[in-house]
Amino acid sequence: MKNNTMVLKVTETALLAALAYIAFQFFKIPITLPGGSSTYFHLGNTFAALGAMLIGGIYGGLAGGIGLALADLTSGEPIYAVTTFFLKLIIGLVTGLVAHKIGHINEKNRKEYFPWSIIAPAIGLGVNIITDPVVGFLRNKFLFGLDTDLSYIAGKLTAGVTFVNAILSCICVVILYNILRPALGKAGLLPGVKK
Repeated sequence: MKNNTMVLKVTETALLAALAYIAFQFFKIPITLPGGSSTYFHLGNTFAALGAMLIGGIYGGLAGGIGLALADLTSGEPIYAVTTFFLKLIIGLVTGLVAHKIGHINEKNRKEYFPWSIIAPAIGLGVNIITDPVVGFLRNKFLFGLDTDLSYIAGKLTAGVTFVNAILSCICVVILYNILRPALGKAGLLPGVKK
């Protein structure tokens, strides 16, 4: 039984990574920042938070991290892949911590877990609003050698874009989670979830 659960979680992680990749690669709006770096309006973070809600923080973070790091690699921006992986892992870990360790969503029925389907991704994606620009500033300043003022301006612009991404992704997570959880639970595809 434990092996089946692990296979299921790995398979779902791979599927969510593919969805994160697709959500970024094919539905993005690029924003060029001072100094030549870039950021994007996209929905890829949705799948890090959704995965954390459905199968746990580590798996959701890995799904988002792998999917979006691969998107960086295949879109000609490999320098961002490492930081992308860790930033998305953080989204998954924080969302999973709030959803599963604080909110205990797997033990609740729909009426009881609904508030946590909003709170957990809002906090996980909210943390990303802070970490993404900070990591971007440090990367631009120390890795790319960008002037401090330009790095600061790029960080502020990134924060605004990340804020919009977080709101849109949070809305998507709430909708998708509340549709998928009951269906996947009934199908036995979410081990440990109250049906």
